[in-house]
Amino acid sequence: MKNRKNPEKSGSVIIARQEHGISRKLMSPNALRILYRLKDNGYVAYLVGGCVRDLLLGREPKDFDVVTNATPGEVKRMFRNCRLVGRRFRLAHLHFHEELIEVATFRSQAADEPKPEIEEKRGRENRERHPQMLMNDDGMILRDNVYGTPEEDALRRDFTVNSLAYDIADFSIIDFAGGIADLNAGIIRTIGDPAVRFQEDPVRMLRAVRFAAKLGFTMEEETRKALVSAAGTIVSASPPRLYEEMLKILLSGEGAKCCDLLRQTGLFAALFPFFSAWLDAESEGFPHTRFGEMLTCVDSLVQQGSTVSPPLLLALLFGEYLDEKAANFRAKGAPWQQSVDAATAEFMGEVCPFVQIANRVGLALREIIAQQGRLKLIPGRRPQAFIARKDFGDIIEYCRITRGDMKDVAARLEWWLAEAAGQESLPLPKRTEETGAPPLKKKRRRRRKPHGLRPPTP
Repeated sequence: MKNRKNPEKSGSVIIARQEHGISRKLMSPNALRILYRLKDNGYVAYLVGGCVRDLLLGREPKDFDVVTNATPGEVKRMFRNCRLVGRRFRLAHLHFHEELIEVATFRSQAADEPKPEIEEKRGRENRERHPQMLMNDDGMILRDNVYGTPEEDALRRDFTVNSLAYDIADFSIIDFAGGIADLNAGIIRTIGDPAVRFQEDPVRMLRAVRFAAKLGFTMEEETRKALVSAAGTIVSASPPRLYEEMLKILLSGEGAKCCDLLRQTGLFAALFPFFSAWLDAESEGFPHTRFGEMLTCVDSLVQQGSTVSPPLLLALLFGEYLDEKAANFRAKGAPWQQSVDAATAEFMGEVCPFVQIANRVGLALREIIAQQGRLKLIPGRRPQAFIARKDFGDIIEYCRITRGDMKDVAARLEWWLAEAAGQESLPLPKRTEETGAPPLKKKRRRRRKPHGLRPPTP
């Protein structure tokens, strides 16, 4: 692939259409419609970021992002299916059937801007307009809506391999930051000083780990050193945003590799301090190996195209930890359900200050763990009501993955799945002491007291 300087786009290198292998046939038709409409209306429009990187690597992009010199308001006037979102980054979301295309305006990294203007509102008191560029005292970017040039936009991105752009005007690749060289070498490198880039947005450290593991790349040495040095600052990012980023990592299909890198760099201990300490210790002389086994299992499911819900993901990864907590509460006299409730509440209290798990996800996690006992009661009371639960599939899958290799457990699962499919009932599996299931007790009926004399039955 030959590179040459672009005389029209200063500081950049362009790769002409005949010199790269990206075809429009591999792109989203909706993204192409957006690019062509922007171009036909006199605007500059590029595909940017991960989609260009993946196309060059021969991978199928997960989504397509567009960047343009049209402002969000101009994009909204041009597309009826547009919705403007975001405060930190003002973006245009274009909604299509089963697809969302994100359109951003070229931005600048400039930190200097005029003082906040006074905005006059008819019928209201004058008020200050929010600044377009805002940083906190630690240098973290809180708001970034300063518009700039294509080159400025590329240089404010996180990594060189994510700074490449595809120009719909001449179908060329534009490289402002040496991304092609790093892509060919398999290197994850920040654009600019890595210490500053991680200070501006600590979540970039998690993205560096995810890209390195997912693409099979290595981190450039200075980038890695800066990441290890700044690992403790990851908790300064928004807890809900950290939760979303951790979901991307754990459901990337390379979760095991990602977690190895997270633990090596210190990011894992910063995000999950209590669980990390438990993971590094032993229980009754045995190491905790199930976490790694479950990561590999989840990776396999994702790579096969299976969907793993967030509650099931958390149950698989943290189930052993929750079981040990629940056992401690039962040793103090708590019944089964109460022990699971207390264990889940304690776990959420440890994790949520750093990685904010949604409350509904935490409740679903608790139910997956708690309902494992119900699977042992065959048929139990109202089996069809249990099968009708929304989380029945997750309850079954958790049992299958964690204990499905046990003969008696496999028999119980087969019975429940047959019942769920409406098949002819299988023989009830034998109840053994190994199952740990309590024996079914026949409910004693209370005798009613006679209310006066009743006429004898004929």
